[in-house]
Amino acid sequence: MARFPFAFAPSYRLPALLFGITPVTTYVEVDDLALRVRFGPWSLRTPRSNVAGVDLTGGYAFVKTAGPPHLSFRDRGVTYATNGDRGVCVRFHERVQGIDPTGRILHPGATMTVADPDGLAALLDRG
Repeated sequence: MARFPFAFAPSYRLPALLFGITPVTTYVEVDDLALRVRFGPWSLRTPRSNVAGVDLTGGYAFVKTAGPPHLSFRDRGVTYATNGDRGVCVRFHERVQGIDPTGRILHPGATMTVADPDGLAALLDRG
């Protein structure tokens, strides 16, 4: 299993802390069977076979990404961000639960600002 911590920018620390999002409560785990994301009290889990592709992205606006997970109104993707610089956008074959514990909102993709976006992208691309 590989674990990827999130990269916290100083400006993101306080907004994240208000929602229980800290370096201890945030990570992405990948093994042969699953992709798991923990972002404070929020989580996402999907079979590794559900990963359709990955893209490296960045330049996120602070107001659209700081604090809790954010829902994209354009495509309903979820963003788990702790910085505005770089992250990995993972696309799924089947939509997944990630922001709404009731499961009514499902996401076609998730973006995570881990400390090693290149490593996470490469690992998921190999799958």
